Amino acid sequence: MRDKIFNYISPNFFYGWIIVAVANLGIFSSGPGQSHTFSVFVGPIGKDLGLSSTSIASAYGLATLIAAFMLPYMGKLIDKYGARKTLIVVSIILGISCIFFGAASNFLMLTVGFGFLRFFGQGSLMLGCANLVSQWFDRKRGFAMSIMALGFGISMAIHPPLSQFMIDEFGWKVAWIFLGISTWIIMVPTLFLLAWNTPESVDLLPDGVNKQNNIKNNNDTIEGLDLSQALREKSFYILAAMWFGMAMLVTTLHFYQVTILTSQGITADFAAGLFTVSAIAMVLFMPIIGKLFDNFPTNYVLAIGLIINFISLMSITFATNEYYAFLYAVFFGINNAISMTMFGYIWPRYFGRKHLGSIQGTGQMIGVIGASLGPLPVGFAIDYIGDSLVTIRYLSIYPLIVTFLTIFFLKHPSSLTKK
Repeated sequence: MRDKIFNYISPNFFYGWIIVAVANLGIFSSGPGQSHTFSVFVGPIGKDLGLSSTSIASAYGLATLIAAFMLPYMGKLIDKYGARKTLIVVSIILGISCIFFGAASNFLMLTVGFGFLRFFGQGSLMLGCANLVSQWFDRKRGFAMSIMALGFGISMAIHPPLSQFMIDEFGWKVAWIFLGISTWIIMVPTLFLLAWNTPESVDLLPDGVNKQNNIKNNNDTIEGLDLSQALREKSFYILAAMWFGMAMLVTTLHFYQVTILTSQGITADFAAGLFTVSAIAMVLFMPIIGKLFDNFPTNYVLAIGLIINFISLMSITFATNEYYAFLYAVFFGINNAISMTMFGYIWPRYFGRKHLGSIQGTGQMIGVIGASLGPLPVGFAIDYIGDSLVTIRYLSIYPLIVTFLTIFFLKHPSSLTKK
């Protein structure tokens, strides 16, 4: 059946854009494993199970950290079996994980449930979707990634209010059953019918390049370093430092935005409402960021992203009125657009597509570790110093250091054909 569906598509339309739509749905469906969905469940779960917010946060952080170290293995499975088969299995298990989480009756079950949701949702589903799009696009990869990443913004807009409605009407346990079943309905048939691992598997080339007119790619060889080769490149460690810092500092701002702004005289309602401003800015700027990646030297675009990260960190420390807080929210939205686009873009750009799963999996692990550890310095400053502003300003130095490394030392490996 899937062969017939593929044949129905006009030869003048590049099938890779169908793959982007599939991946967009996948990023959306990762919502049950994302922080913005969990946020509405903390209160009901704590009340029902008699757990404090600190206990729930501890379970969440521990599970996230453990899940991070498992992602390289998922990357290897994607390399071995292909993204399509792997994502089908991941989607099925993610649905089961949602139902298991809804059945949690104690701290241990909650922690295990968090682990499954973070690994298969926030980790594996996003990893597999980025792999699919990376395989189908080369010179248009940045724009394709930005369209894929819009699924995250749609999830932010739909999953929290939908979950809150389900909690109010049916309780938090039933809400998780609904999330699990909806994951199966959305992802399993879509992946089964519409997903193909690579363009070469259906006699195409990335970006829809015509094989007959393409002299450079006169064979179907897919280039790429394996993980051990990538780990011998200094570019890997510059990218790792960049992605670790970006994930760490973006998560810190997500986690403490309301706390920091209210300590500076901004009302809690206005501070919370700024997430909407950031989400709108993120959606508006994502296609622009994608085009920048496609049309300008990658290291300079990454450097711009790091500088925006620096501005986001600094601007929240000066947000003492609503005008400056609004400006911070806009910069933070642009920061999110850059981070969501780059997470799937940077690894194939520098290390090729042949062993992309294992390299992306390792990269995703580094980012998730950063996200897990990121809030700790600011939390320590709030609890023991009483003021987080100085700590945030010191942290803002990190992206400036990586900017220098990115501009002057981030190079494409000489063993790969340069793009």
